[in-house]
Amino acid sequence: MNFSKTEFEDLYLIEPKVLGDDRGWFMRTYSEDIFMKNIPNFNSKWVQMNHSFSKLKGTFRGMHFQNSPYMETKLVRCISGAVIDYVIDIRDQSKTYLKTYYVELNSENKKMLLIPKGFAHGFFTLEDNTELVYLHDQFYNPSYEGGLCYTDPEIKLSFPFDPVIVSDRDLNHPFIEKNKKTN
Repeated sequence: MNFSKTEFEDLYLIEPKVLGDDRGWFMRTYSEDIFMKNIPNFNSKWVQMNHSFSKLKGTFRGMHFQNSPYMETKLVRCISGAVIDYVIDIRDQSKTYLKTYYVELNSENKKMLLIPKGFAHGFFTLEDNTELVYLHDQFYNPSYEGGLCYTDPEIKLSFPFDPVIVSDRDLNHPFIEKNKKTN
């Protein structure tokens, strides 16, 4: 696996090594010892796995997070189709506070994103029938969930084309100044 640091503390882009032959291919998507060797202070224990399906191109989901004490680290991978995966640093003491990072994850490039605690997360589908798999190191707790409105001018998300499908929930997340309970 290749672990690429980003400008954001503890946010890594990971490229698994794919071994292929006439039968197809194999790749390891997680190995605790490899993660611990390549990511300083890595100590996540995965307790939940989610699988997301978006039927139509142009679907936006996000920007979601969980508040303390249920903040979570996520490992996200696109297994079918393609997305632009977005994260926003909402750690108010961070030098990258409110900065956005995005990357294309798709079934061809097989890249994964390790998202640390203190980030809001969302994605935009670039193809129909797109699926993502996420590992989480914290159980979902609806009483501690939060979100940021993706149209917030503080966030400045850019899309290759306008979102076609966004849930009412995601459209009604508050802007950042109304959401200071994140840390």
